[in-house]
Amino acid sequence: MKRYNIYLSALILGFLILNSCSDKFLNVDPKGTTLETNYYKNADEAYKGLVSCYDPLGTECGKTYSNKIGPLNSASDDCYAGGGSSSDVPAWQVWNNYTIDAATGIQADFWSRNFTGVYRVNTLLSKLDAVSMDAALKARFFAECKFLRAYYYFDLVRLFKNVPLFTSPLAPKDYFNVLQASPEAVYAQIESDLNEAIPNLPVAVTTGENGRVTKMAAIALLGKVILYQNNESRMLEAADLFEQVNTSTNYHLLENFGMIFRPDNKFNSESIFEIVHTSKAMSGWESWPNFEGNVYTQMCGPRAYVGPTYVAGWGFNPITLELVNLLKNDPRYKYTVVNIDSLKTAGVANYEKGYQSTGYFVAKFAPLKEFKDTIGGDPVLNYPNDVMEIRLADTYLMEAEALVRGGGDAAKAQSYLDQVRARVGLPSIPATLENIYKERRLELATEGHRWFDLVRTGQAATALASKGFTPNKNEILPIPLAELTNTKLKQNPGY
Repeated sequence: MKRYNIYLSALILGFLILNSCSDKFLNVDPKGTTLETNYYKNADEAYKGLVSCYDPLGTECGKTYSNKIGPLNSASDDCYAGGGSSSDVPAWQVWNNYTIDAATGIQADFWSRNFTGVYRVNTLLSKLDAVSMDAALKARFFAECKFLRAYYYFDLVRLFKNVPLFTSPLAPKDYFNVLQASPEAVYAQIESDLNEAIPNLPVAVTTGENGRVTKMAAIALLGKVILYQNNESRMLEAADLFEQVNTSTNYHLLENFGMIFRPDNKFNSESIFEIVHTSKAMSGWESWPNFEGNVYTQMCGPRAYVGPTYVAGWGFNPITLELVNLLKNDPRYKYTVVNIDSLKTAGVANYEKGYQSTGYFVAKFAPLKEFKDTIGGDPVLNYPNDVMEIRLADTYLMEAEALVRGGGDAAKAQSYLDQVRARVGLPSIPATLENIYKERRLELATEGHRWFDLVRTGQAATALASKGFTPNKNEILPIPLAELTNTKLKQNPGY
């Protein structure tokens, strides 16, 4: 299993043609490798480098099955870690019960995924000027790289707060002398990258380019970055950015909430930024950890399940009874929660109760029989479920929040909250922060947003107290232990 230390990556990944780098954006057939020093002579080679910059987005497995959504759900009050036992994937368990430390946890995979992306982006950016290619196409490549670096750093600063800031490839002599930047400096770089990217990104992409960044994805991410910094004086700035997205004719809320998440409805009108998974790689376990399918889908299915609709999974992320009860009378319940106990009671299914099982499982990424891979490889590794990183209901609710926090147009904030609720047949409620935050939980449940929302709004200490959350410590992850060895990096407080 590979481990991409941010320093060693410059040596190990001296070339960028990895995994998905090929002549088609989502083609998973490898075409060989080429040394970086002899590469980037033309647009085709630059394109392959660009694909490698996107590649870490879909990281599904590492030492700890580092799908982003599963661990984040485990850390939140939406789900438990679950699995087969209290020692099944320890990285999830220790974030679920907040016994995480520098040596044990999900942090090494999160660090690796994002710094691998940063390294690849910086390498390509350092080469693009010299590539012989169309000027407009080159400008788009620069813009996509800037977006991706912003995305990777946004995850890093939210998860770790204190991280090194790289905007160019690191010289070998400097590997072990790197210092952490201030969070303010990282956020400033993220905003700079997004502002530079936006003018040269396309408003929309063709079907063959699905998965590539658009102008509205960058604008939405910039609004989100500003919102997350909790500077009340900038809330209307964030709201104005979300307004550009929310009034774009490229997007609208789907009438059927359940259709948002189906693998046969990818890149629908609600999708603003979507991370692609596919069964076409026909991966087997010998491909570890380079799977192109969504392994989280397998992980969150009920263990040893026999019955209709679903395929047996591994029992991770059982949904908390608190969330189940909040959703019980909500039309989104049946698309968010799978009640396997009810199927068992009805005598139409059976399953094995795993660790922390509540009988309720994640529906949005559930392993459905109709999407089980039959073309080759191991089916458990090849589910085609994409991850919608940013979708329209999310930006509606973020704009409503920003307007309320910034003292902006109250009627507009009310309208966006109402539209999210009306889509599923729910009546209007006042657009207060409390109601907007609750609506975010109900609308976006189990999609990986809840933990970040709790931390950024100051609710984590109360909401996660029963899980063992320690204030002024567990708002961020520890710096991975291996990254501290013989370096000048400092561990985060409390770890």
